[in-house]
Amino acid sequence: MSSSTKSDYANIKLGREGAIGIVTLNRPGALNALSMGLIRDILAGLTELESDPDIKSIIITGGPRTFSAGADIKEMSDMGPIDALKAGHLEIFDQIQTKIKKPIIAAVSGYCFGGGLELAMACDMIIASESSRLGQPEINVGVMPGAGGTQRLTRTIGKYKAMDLILSGRQITAREAFDWGLVSRIVPDESYLSEAKRLANDLASKSPLAIRVAKECVNKALDSNLSEGVQFERKNFYILLGSEDKAEGMKAFSEKRKPVFKGK
Repeated sequence: MSSSTKSDYANIKLGREGAIGIVTLNRPGALNALSMGLIRDILAGLTELESDPDIKSIIITGGPRTFSAGADIKEMSDMGPIDALKAGHLEIFDQIQTKIKKPIIAAVSGYCFGGGLELAMACDMIIASESSRLGQPEINVGVMPGAGGTQRLTRTIGKYKAMDLILSGRQITAREAFDWGLVSRIVPDESYLSEAKRLANDLASKSPLAIRVAKECVNKALDSNLSEGVQFERKNFYILLGSEDKAEGMKAFSEKRKPVFKGK
């Protein structure tokens, strides 16, 4: 498998392994605290991978001991409301979910707090190591989640568990997060990244067109009622029936071979 790494970014490492793009948060001295520079680099790196036709799926990860400990408190302590509004960095979390059409897997190990958890929740799936600890501790420094935490967390785990985490600021284990539906899979500490790559390679083998449309439909479920969501799903299902990938996939199934999808 070919592998390449690009280092044009100050706060992330951007790598490619075959059809997988990997964004690695790279502020280890600050526990990958989400400075405005890091947040902008994440979106820029994701946008670069989104535009690369050879990349079919994406992983966002940190280090084995820290995915991200949350916001950069030193930077935030001097920030007023107008400064934050002008910076617009909180909106970037929404752009990650809406601008990037390829599937994104968060490979989490160690600390995943505050903005780090909000970043993971902006992804499509979360792989967590057994030692991971997750939480929204913003209340402990006199603020609250501001990058979608109160909304995405509540939609994911329900009102009462979300209230518990957000109002107490406590940490939960990877097992609790899995039981609550907050992470997709738990794996041994040494396997979190390899499992994310295995999943990313599996996704990369599917029809890029079907993956994109299915992702849009799942996200639509969070923003609409059942009737609207089902209509959106049905319309997109009909559209896929006319795709070359559908014809190839069904022909390959009949011929008992692996399909060769082209995203058309």
